[in-house]
Parts: sequence; structure tokens; C-alpha cells
Amino acid sequence: MTKKTLFIAFVVSLGGFLFGFDAGIISGVISYAGPQFDLNDAQTGWVVSSPSFAAMIAMLIAGRLSDRIGRKKILLLVAFLYALSAITSAYAISYEALYIARMVGGLAFGAALILAPTYIAEIATAENRGKLVSIQQLNIVLGFFAAFLSNYYFNQYNNAGETFLNDENVWRWMLGVEFFPAIFYFILLFFVPRSPRWLYTQNHIEEAKVVLQTIHGEEQAKIEISSIEKNIEDSKSTSKVSIRELFTPALRFIMLVGITLGILQQVTGINAIYFYATSIFKQTGIGTDAAFSSGVLLSFTTVIFTLAAIYLIDRMGRRPLLLIGMSGIAMSLLLCAYSFNQATYELTAAEINSFENIDTYKLAEFQNNVYDSDVAFKNDIKKAIGSQVYAKNEGAILEAAIDMNATLVLIGILGFISCFAFSLGPVMWVMLSEIFPSRYRGLAIGAIGFINSFLSWLIQQVFPWEISNFGSALTFFIYGLIATVGLLLFIRILPETKGKSLEQIENELVSTNG
Repeated sequence: MTKKTLFIAFVVSLGGFLFGFDAGIISGVISYAGPQFDLNDAQTGWVVSSPSFAAMIAMLIAGRLSDRIGRKKILLLVAFLYALSAITSAYAISYEALYIARMVGGLAFGAALILAPTYIAEIATAENRGKLVSIQQLNIVLGFFAAFLSNYYFNQYNNAGETFLNDENVWRWMLGVEFFPAIFYFILLFFVPRSPRWLYTQNHIEEAKVVLQTIHGEEQAKIEISSIEKNIEDSKSTSKVSIRELFTPALRFIMLVGITLGILQQVTGINAIYFYATSIFKQTGIGTDAAFSSGVLLSFTTVIFTLAAIYLIDRMGRRPLLLIGMSGIAMSLLLCAYSFNQATYELTAAEINSFENIDTYKLAEFQNNVYDSDVAFKNDIKKAIGSQVYAKNEGAILEAAIDMNATLVLIGILGFISCFAFSLGPVMWVMLSEIFPSRYRGLAIGAIGFINSFLSWLIQQVFPWEISNFGSALTFFIYGLIATVGLLLFIRILPETKGKSLEQIENELVSTNG
């Protein structure tokens, strides 16, 4: 692996960093913006999930558009949209303005999530492709870590009471700082060449050869050129690609694998955990400040295990990582479900009188009442003091009332995040960038990206409703059950692509299973 290849892969995947930053930031933002705009469950879900909804649109067109005008031009537009979204989100004056501004960012990360692995796979050698494509996932989790750390410090400075920050503006600063990495990303993209495989498809043969020689050196470039030219020669007789062709018998197996990966990455609840991390930790009763600091621990853990994935993916292979990871995901989610199921809720007179921002006489009727259902407890408290007051004080109320083993939930959440970070997180995008024939790759990844993004949006949208109506225990049990079914499905269908050229993978999967 050359330094040039590593640099290009890192720069291209900075779009992933911005996606992670945006996703991590909103978990803290909603703790302040939610009560300020008096958002209900559906509105909270929409503010959080609206970027994923916009990403679906981007994923439908970004792959095909990049096939026509190039990966690099679309990535430059992505960086600009990230910067625009950061500024307009920070200045949002209403619920509507906030979600529209966030949808602009959604268009950016929808395109970035499918174009970065596609581009990186097209410049990487077979031996290093897994590592290089996984850099996108590393950047995503570094974005999460930076966001949770940023949220933590903004929250600390806000609580200090001696700065310009307050509950009404702190979330605006949380959102606005994304502008700076977005501009940095935009500038660095000018140092990235156009994809050599894309240049070949556009008959810019000499430029493609120069790019390959610059990236890999003369000897390796000859190998890559030979592989690309053979693949193009084999594809000359084919006509324009349509979505219908993705479901022909020859491609049916790899579409099954791709769609299964795209679905299971989301329906195990990963973006519910990331986007609502602060709210989830509040449910354990550890308090608002501890919830923010737990988010930092969560994101740091993700970084460590993503680095492990980058080290292991070209050594162990894709299939073992996915099977081990899915096993851990299922067990971790079921542990969270068990822990929440054991919780009870009770407010004593001393605890009721300790609340500073609540008319405590409204809570007198609940004194010493014991609840074994978080749904019943929260609904009764909301009726008594109002949903807006409850939202502002949820951390303090749950911290006072709950009796549960919060450590078990933390272990379960960290276990889930760890297993996801070395399996479904990076491996899905690596395999999607590998298993499809080159002429179908942009369209296929776009189609699966659309499904993935739709499910991401759906999970984020309904999660507040699930917590309010199903409760934490049943919600996590459902995700754990889905992960268990997913593990059994993976055992049956997953191929191994480690150490094979893109053209070799195409020949094996299409001819063997078509």
C-alpha cells in the first residue's frame, strides 16, 4: 500500500467523518432543541431522521450520476452541501427550518456513503482493498467520537453558567461547528485524482494509466491496467444498464447478499443507538451529564474496534468478522432488554422536593408509587407536569426514580457498538464495493444504499415512538431477535471475497451462482 493510496482513501472518506459528526451531534442537540421547540415523538423523530430521508433520494441518483460525470465532481458537491447544512441548521428559527437544513446535509451523506467506497475500491489493489474501504467506516466513527466529545464540552460549558452559552443557543453551536471540517474536506478533494476505472469507461485511457502509475508505481499499475482492460473487453458486448438487470438470474445471488447486508446493518438498530445515545443513557437514570459523557465512551469504543476491523478484515476475511459480530450484536441487545425489564420506578418525597424546575406539588400523588413499566411511569408524569417540562427534566426525573442495574445496559450498549464496529459497520460497505460487476456497481450500490437509508430513516423516525409506547425492554428485545435471525441467514448465504481482484470476484460469483 503506497502513501499516495492511503492519502486518497483518507480524503475521499472524510465524507464519512462528516456523516458521523452530524449523526453524533444530533443526539445532544435534541436534548436542547426538542424542549425549546416543544417537539412531540413524531417531530423529534423527523428532526433526527430527515437527513436519512433525503439520503434516500441522493442514493438513488448519486451512483448513476457519478457513472456519467465522475466520482470526484459529486464528492465536491457533497462537501459544499455539508457546509451549507451546518450553517443553515445553526441559524434555524423553527422546527421546519431545522429539518429542512438537515435534509440538505442528508443529500450530502447519502451520496458520500455510496461514492466513497466505490471510488476507493476502484483505486485499491486486491490485497489492500478491505483496509482502504474500511477507512470510510473509521472516519464515520471518528466523526461520532468528535461529535460526542464536542457535545460533552458544549454541555459542560453551558452548565458552568459563566459563558455566552445557554439552553437556548448551545445546540446552535453544536450544529454550527460542522462547517469547519466540511470546508477542510472540500479543499482536500482538489488533491484527489479522478477514478482510473471510471476514466477507462469514459475512454480517457492515457489519463487513467497516469493515475494508476502515480498511485501504485509502474509495476503494480501494469497489473491493474491489464485487469481493467480485460474486464472492459469482456463487457463490450453489453448494453446500457437498467435496474431490471440487477434481478436477472446471473445477478440474483449477489443481489440477495447485498440486500441482506443493507437491511441487517440497519434493522439491528445501530442508528437508534447512535442518533439517540444521550436519550438512551438517560433512560438508565444516570443523569444528563453522565449521559453526555457515556456518549464519549461509546464513540471511543467504536473507534477502537473499527481500527481492529481494519487490521483484521484482510487477514481473517469478511465472513468470519460478520458471523462473530452478529453473534455479539444479538447477545448484547438481549442483555439490554433483560436489564431494562428488571427496572422499577419510584419517587419519594425527598426526591420530589429536590426538583428545581418543576411544580413539585403536581407530583405529590405519585409519591412512593412503584412502577414496573417505564411507559406507565413516564406517561403519568407527563400528564401531571406537561410534556415540555418533562422533556427538559427527563434526566433528573429518571435519575431520581429508577432502580436498575445501569452498568448492565452500558455493557450491552458497548458490546453492541463494539461488535457492530468490527463487522456490519465496515464489512458491509467493503463487500458491496466488491461483489458487483463494474458496469453494475454504481447502480447496484445506489439501489442497496437506498434500501439501507430508507431503513435507517424508518428506525430513527419510530424509535422515540417505540420507547414511549413499547418501553425500553421490548424495543431492545425486538432488535435482539432480528439480529439472531440475521445471524442464521448470514451463516447460510455469505461468500468470502478476501484477497481476490474485483474481476475475479465477478467471475466467481456471477458464473457460479448465476
